[in-house]
Amino acid sequence: MSEEEQKRRLEVVEICAGAGGQSLGLHLAGFKHKLAVELDQTAADTLRNNLSEREEDWDDDTVRVGDVADPSVWNPEDYKGVDLLAGGVPCPPFSVAGKQLGANDERDLFAWAVELCGTVQPKALLLENVRGLSANRFTGYRQHVLDRLYEHKYIGRWELLHAADYGVSQLRPRFVLVALQEEYAEYFKWPEKHTTKPPTVGELLADLMSDRNWEGAEEWVRKANDIAPTIVGGSKKHGGADLGPSRAKKAWSDLHVDAWGIADEPPGPGFKPSPRTKGEEVKGPKLTIEMVARIQGWYGKDYKWEFSGKKTSQYRQIGNAFPPPVAKAVGEAIASALRKEHKQTLFEHENQVFDPVYKILKKESEKKVRRYLDAEKIAGLLEREGTRLSLAEVEQRLVHLGHDFELESTERKSGAIAYRLGEFKAFLGQDDHQRHELFSQHRTRIS
Repeated sequence: MSEEEQKRRLEVVEICAGAGGQSLGLHLAGFKHKLAVELDQTAADTLRNNLSEREEDWDDDTVRVGDVADPSVWNPEDYKGVDLLAGGVPCPPFSVAGKQLGANDERDLFAWAVELCGTVQPKALLLENVRGLSANRFTGYRQHVLDRLYEHKYIGRWELLHAADYGVSQLRPRFVLVALQEEYAEYFKWPEKHTTKPPTVGELLADLMSDRNWEGAEEWVRKANDIAPTIVGGSKKHGGADLGPSRAKKAWSDLHVDAWGIADEPPGPGFKPSPRTKGEEVKGPKLTIEMVARIQGWYGKDYKWEFSGKKTSQYRQIGNAFPPPVAKAVGEAIASALRKEHKQTLFEHENQVFDPVYKILKKESEKKVRRYLDAEKIAGLLEREGTRLSLAEVEQRLVHLGHDFELESTERKSGAIAYRLGEFKAFLGQDDHQRHELFSQHRTRIS
């Protein structure tokens, strides 16, 4: 690779960009946005206003507003061969706080984003989502994703990254998929964790909490002596400007933070915590938007970011973001691989197996004569390949597969139910998919 190519600022197309947590991280990692697409107008305003100040040769058309799967918003063919395709596709289809509908959720764009690799052919792909996607419920879904990437000649790997390992004062696990074309895969290594712990909530917010001369600020800093629980942004359908469900509120209370809302300003002289209802224990003040943004990783001169919209919208933009320091760390690792800087041995060229039951059914579905297989037959075939699963484990995996795939079934004379693997239910770009109608019906509540 020439010196000129080494210095070239890499280009990224970002889908479901939100207010720019991932955008900022990738920018700091050396990427320039060729395109960013976001559904929410206010979040797109935030993104446009901030990136236009940072990126050279800025074009106002770089940020587009609308459904990322709508061909009238952008044409993937126009971005063929871009260095990186990245996105923080919607989390509710996989979140344990929701119904975990996966492929049946009209907000699910994960599988569709993977299919984009066949059209855009980026050198690398980065997708992040909630920890729920790593659960056993979605092994078949994840297997399908890896298999499709492999068919497109990408080597993909999943990793659960914790924001606190990259300097963010928050318990925020994110399940991250990185895939690279075979030429670059052997140069990729997941970013190293920081060797020092991030500051506590008290240490991080000390200056902001004392900004209006609150007498209790110093004592509060001592009591807020741990990192924060995961900030929950909520959605237009559920959640407002507060710090999450009951369990999260208890964790915030232990840090002497009132999680029942967001304050307009820090506490001032004479401030004393007051309960919302009689008998409720309130130990401390509410946080401001600036404080929440700092906990999410917008901290320091390189991370300055102005949020558009009213308080609830700003909070949602911050709470739903990929923490910029984590995005920066992953972005730097991808950039290093694309520049072929350090050869690794961590990305093998064979595909991983997450769901052996799916693999058996998939293999059978590709034969000229497709058999139905019952749980006992599947378990036997797996054992021949060196994988032992009990009948109960096989049956549980079949239940999970039935959520995201069409499973054809027939009853044997013995009473056993046998199965064949049918179509993946997820939206992959099909013109007749139910996603179009459901998305149109619920668009005003999707974020």
